[in-house]
Amino acid sequence: KQWYQRRVAITAGIDIKVHFPNRKAVACVRTICSHIKNMFTGVQQGYKYKMKSVYAHFPININIINDNTHVEVHNFLGEKFVRRVNLLPGVTCKPTGNKDEIMVEGNDVENVSRSAALIQQSTTVKNKDIRKFLDGVYVSEKTFIQELEES
Repeated sequence: KQWYQRRVAITAGIDIKVHFPNRKAVACVRTICSHIKNMFTGVQQGYKYKMKSVYAHFPININIINDNTHVEVHNFLGEKFVRRVNLLPGVTCKPTGNKDEIMVEGNDVENVSRSAALIQQSTTVKNKDIRKFLDGVYVSEKTFIQELEES
């Protein structure tokens, strides 16, 4: 990742320094620390989002194609239109084995969450009362691919 901030210096040993900080510089340092922590967590454990399809009448069918990098949503609200979602680089999608549930996995938390959001946004209900029509594909659980052993 590239960070451009004039007052913040990042050295090879991951020392983050800021000289004469103001509020914005301190906020930038904290953001950079969080990004680096998320990168370490992604490489060591990986991120996994479980998504469930929720429907009232027409069952939603989810197909995973092209080496687990594309998702197709069929029969949403009984429509014939097929919604296709291209997952972001480094993200794969797998069925969990449970009915109407998929897993979105990857090392980058931003790409995993954005891919899950793209799948969810592809099934938004248009021109109807969203309080009544709750059909869609929603994130049900956010976990890691593998848990670290305590030593």
